[in-house]
Order: sequence, then structure tokens, then C-alpha cells
Amino acid sequence: MDKKIISGSFWLSFGSIFSRVLGVVYLIPWLAMIGSPQHQTVAQALFNTAYTPYALFIALGTAGFPSAIARRVAFFNGEGSFLNSKRIALTGFGFMAVSGVICGVLLYGLAPILAANSPVSSVANATIAIRCLVPAIVILPSMSILRGWFQGNGDLKPFGISQLWEQFIRIIVILAGTYWIIERSQQSYVLAVFISVAAAFVGAVTSYAYLLSHLWRQRHTYRQLAAASETSKQHAGRDLLKMVGVESIPFVIVGSGITLSQLVDQLFFKQIMQGILHQTATMTQYVFTIFSANPNKITTVLVSLAMAVAETSLPLLAGQLADLKANRQRITALLTNNFQLLTFVLLPLVVLVSLLAYPTYGIFFNFDSAGATYLIANGWQSLILGLALDLLTTLQALRMSKKATTYLLGGLGIKLALQLPLVYLWQGYGALLTTSVAFGWIIWRSWHTIRQSYALRLQLLWPIVKLNLWFAIILTGLIDGTQWWLGPLFFTGKFLAMIYVGVWGLLAIGLYIWLANRFGVAQLIFKRPLTVRR
Repeated sequence: MDKKIISGSFWLSFGSIFSRVLGVVYLIPWLAMIGSPQHQTVAQALFNTAYTPYALFIALGTAGFPSAIARRVAFFNGEGSFLNSKRIALTGFGFMAVSGVICGVLLYGLAPILAANSPVSSVANATIAIRCLVPAIVILPSMSILRGWFQGNGDLKPFGISQLWEQFIRIIVILAGTYWIIERSQQSYVLAVFISVAAAFVGAVTSYAYLLSHLWRQRHTYRQLAAASETSKQHAGRDLLKMVGVESIPFVIVGSGITLSQLVDQLFFKQIMQGILHQTATMTQYVFTIFSANPNKITTVLVSLAMAVAETSLPLLAGQLADLKANRQRITALLTNNFQLLTFVLLPLVVLVSLLAYPTYGIFFNFDSAGATYLIANGWQSLILGLALDLLTTLQALRMSKKATTYLLGGLGIKLALQLPLVYLWQGYGALLTTSVAFGWIIWRSWHTIRQSYALRLQLLWPIVKLNLWFAIILTGLIDGTQWWLGPLFFTGKFLAMIYVGVWGLLAIGLYIWLANRFGVAQLIFKRPLTVRR
């Protein structure tokens, strides 16, 4: 396995994945303070209704600029033209500051329309929840340029640590605010939801402060680089901005693909459930919460892992394209490594989430068989989303951004076409099925396109698939064989369920490592057996 992939995956995924883990774990005390299952359902629906358009506006507000800035900074640094790197970063920072204000105004103005078409029981509360995110969306685009600057300079650590600070402080504000409002002030849980949503702004400010402090500590290094910079190839700020803008458009479309899919569910699910199937607003809100809002909190960790692997491969692949003929074998090897690592990590996680779905759902939300079944479906859907995202990002790295954009838009078109009939037939499962079919089509088209240029072979993934088949069979036998008599003991409370899931999780990791070494998969991917060091 290429060492750069492993190293880059660590730094890019550590902040992203661990912050998402924190974003799931805090739900346990937060929902406990919110109160009854009915209140929890309303709170989760409001939260998700606000965050889905917020995520889309963040994507639109940054427009792929951080990644584009990172690539251009790395390019100019490679030329020895640090002054161009600095100029493009400053120009991009100013543009993103304006972009953040524009997106904030748009989100504030569109909030009533978004709330009215979302599956919530109170449009007024949903409108306030969405507007609580406006301050955060104003500052996040310009902050993302700082992350792109550090990434382009090969300094990935601030990127990950800033994400951790952002999430950590956000969670502290959420829990402290909710405790004060509900436990001490005895006010409505809906007000606690508003405070929890607005906590994104406090987290963003903290992250911003950390990035600026790191930038200040590096000022002497940057001055030395500026003094030694090549001065014969200076570019005007307007030309640099145009250059980055053209490059970034395909990235924002691909980067917002999953969010756009979720927004389709949010805006159309209510119309079908209440307008055609004549379901009540309460029932619509409940189904939306257990098929989308709740499981997405857990499965987003799986998708973020795919994003980390994909983003790491991007510069590695791009660096080999200067001499395509000479590097074709090297590119093929990098692609193979990427897909092997992705399936090696994602498949067992999906298997484990599926087998422990009931207690896992109970830990974070409540012990609900319907919710657990939806979590299983979402787990397997996250595998499809992760593979599709990885393939689309790979196409972009191979200078096929136009095809990646076309395939994503085609997939979203398929989802829109299938949304009405499948949701009408199977409600929440229909919405999940439309997403799976759409992104499955994207996988097929992307894989076919890559194989036309590079000698990829599906057979190289078969050892990993075989490993996970055995892993699934053995683990299913062990868990199902003991759950019937251990379940009544451990599934009576969140703490006991947490112990149950934790023990099985550790046993599953040990089993997977042993099987990976036994089947030679560890040697295939990492060139050595996997061991657990003390």
C-alpha cells in the first residue's frame, strides 16, 4: 500500500471522522435531556431540517474553493512562486467572505419556503431553526480558505485539528445550553433545539481562532518563502480568481451530491406522504426521522471515511498525469490501492452496523425495531454512497471532471424520476431505494469509464469480498447465537447496550484482523500482516 495514501488518509480522516464520532456520541445525553420519544422525534426532525439546506449552502458558499486553492497553492509552491500562492489565497479569502454574506442572506430569506416543504409538524419552529444557522454560514466560507491554504502547503494537521475544535466546542455549547434551558430554567425543549442549532456558530468561531493562531505561528516561515519566491511569473489577482473559479465548479457539484439527494427526500417526502397518501404531519415527521434524520447521524461516519480516502488520492493521481504514458502502470496501481483500502475498511463496518443495529439504535435514540431496520438499510446504502463518492472523486483526479459531473447529475435525475412511485409504494424504504439505485448507476458508469483507460480488474477486489463474506457468516452466527438470551439482559438500558456493543465491536475487530491475516488480504494491501501493538 502506498505510504502517502495511508499518511494522508490519517490526517484528512482523523479530524473528519473523529469529529463525526463526537457528533454522534453527544446525542446520548442530549436526547436524554430532551425528554420523551415524541419530543426526541420532533427535536431530531427540526435539527435535520435545518442542517440539510445548511450543508448545501455551505457547499455552494465555498464552491469547491478550498480544494481548488489547495491545488493551486501546491502548484505555485512547486514552481517556487510563493508570492502567487499568497496572492491567490488572499484573493480567494476576500471572495469567500463576500460569498458567505450572500449565502447567509439567501438562507435567511428562503427559510420559510424550506420549512414549509419539510416533514415537520411546526413550520414556524423549523423556520427559526434554519435561521439560527445563518451566522455560522456567514463565516464558514472564508474559514475554509484557511484550511485550503494549509492543505496546499502540505500542512494537513491544522485542517484536522480545527475540525475537532469546531465540533468539540459546538457540543459543549449544545449540552450546556440544553441543560440550562430544560433542567435549570424549565423551558421548552424546542428552545433547546434552537440553541443547539445555533451552537454551530460558536464552534466555527473557535475553529477560525485556532487556524488564525496557527497562521500567525507560521509567519516567519512564510516570510522566508516570500523572500525566496520567483518574481518573473506573477499573476493578477483577478486572473487567479477566475482560474480557481473555473476549476472549482465541478467539485462543488460532486461534493454536494449526497446533500442534494437528502434535500430531495426532505422537500418531496412530505408532499407524497401528506398530499397523496394522506398521512398526518406527525406520522410523516416520525417516518422521516427514523429513515433519514436518525440513521444519517451514524452512517455519516462511514461516508466520511470514503471521502477521506478519496480526497487523499486526488493529488497523488494528479501528480502522475504529467507523463501519462510513462506513469500509466503507476496510476493503475494507485487506483487499485485506493479501491482495495476503501472496500477493506467499509465492508466490515457495514456488516457490524447491520448485525448490531438494534442495540446501536437504542443507545443513541430508543429501542425501536423499525428504527433499527432503517439503520440496516442506511448502512448498506452508505456503502453505495461511499463507493460512488470515491469513484467520482477519482474521475476528477484523472481530469474527467466533466464526466463526473454528468454522472452525478444523471444519478440525481434518476432519483427524482423514481421518488414519487417508490415513496408512494414503500414510503421511507422507497426513498432509500431511489438513492441506492441512483448512486448505484453512478458507480456503474464511473467504473466503466475508468476501466476504459486503465487496466483495473474486479478480480483484485475478490479476496476482500471473500474475507468479508466469511467475516459476516462467522459474526452472524456468533451474535445471533447469543443475542436471543443476552438481549433481554442487555437491551434494557442504554448503558448495558453500550457495553454489549462495545464488547462485540472489540471482538469483531480482533476477528477481522485474524481473518485478514489468515486469508492473506493484509499482505495484499499493506504488504505485511496486521498486528495489535501494546
